[in-house]
Amino acid sequence: VQLQAFGGGLVQAGGSLSISCAASGRIYSSSFTGWFRQAPGKEREFVAGIRWGTGLTYYSDDVKGRFTISRDKGANMVYLQMNNLKPEDTAVYYCAVDRNYSGSYLLRSEYDYWGQGTEVTVSS
Repeated sequence: VQLQAFGGGLVQAGGSLSISCAASGRIYSSSFTGWFRQAPGKEREFVAGIRWGTGLTYYSDDVKGRFTISRDKGANMVYLQMNNLKPEDTAVYYCAVDRNYSGSYLLRSEYDYWGQGTEVTVSS
């Protein structure tokens, strides 16, 4: 599976932005797709995730209520709608796929495939 994230850009605080991740190759119902982000000088952290088969979603406390993850199974796409953006949301955002979800969606090591990242900058 190859992943390509796109749609990042510059947005003012309080604004919205939607980023996307296109997947080539089969994603199975047992898979889990996640969005992570990495700010300068910080560790890559989990942001949001979705179980490919059921559509069940998970969010970090930092983004809950502001971000929405969704997927289009037919198009092999994953989306992250980001609302009420804050300067601390500034980071490179990565999409990732865990082929066989075991419940540990927070762990980077669980993911088998990663996209190249798309940069989101939120100005104050």
